[in-house]
Amino acid sequence: MVSIHEKLEKAIVGIAGLGGLGTNVAVALTRAGVGRLIIADFDTIDESNLNRQQYFADQVGRLKVEATIENLKRINPNINIEGHQQKLTVENVPEIFAAADVITECFDKAEEKQMLVETVLSKMDKPIIVSVSGLAGYGDSNAIQTRRISKRLILVGDNESGIDAVQFLTAARVGIAANHQANAVLEVLIDEIKK
Repeated sequence: MVSIHEKLEKAIVGIAGLGGLGTNVAVALTRAGVGRLIIADFDTIDESNLNRQQYFADQVGRLKVEATIENLKRINPNINIEGHQQKLTVENVPEIFAAADVITECFDKAEEKQMLVETVLSKMDKPIIVSVSGLAGYGDSNAIQTRRISKRLILVGDNESGIDAVQFLTAARVGIAANHQANAVLEVLIDEIKK
């Protein structure tokens, strides 16, 4: 019988976006023992990111992919990380995340979220996607929930609060949602992926 540790060590998780959600998901999955991450982001670290993203002041101006790899390797030097420094599109998502068992959608913009979910569900056969909708600002922690929408789509959020309504993001609320995502990924890997 395959142990939980062995399942996680053999697992491959994609993380689309390395902001508040993505960096927190990456840290949680690295600490849990996931063996391989495929990460993608086109951006650099800005000082305004430091209030909720897993970066440090001396990393401002650096590429998010490079800094994330560096930070995760400090947690687990043995983790296998494949980094993609590029903007994700309908055309490149299936290639970049082809090996992933699960993909986490960690974008800020609604149109990017929709693109990723629709691309994964329509152009890829295997991966489950864990997406986020509604979590901005502050408020009731228990309003953020994880729901299985379909066999291959899991949705995290409160389904209400958008960034337009509140105008800021906090580390606490983003962290709650990111850890909901990471927990959903672990449930899938442990309970559903047969290795």
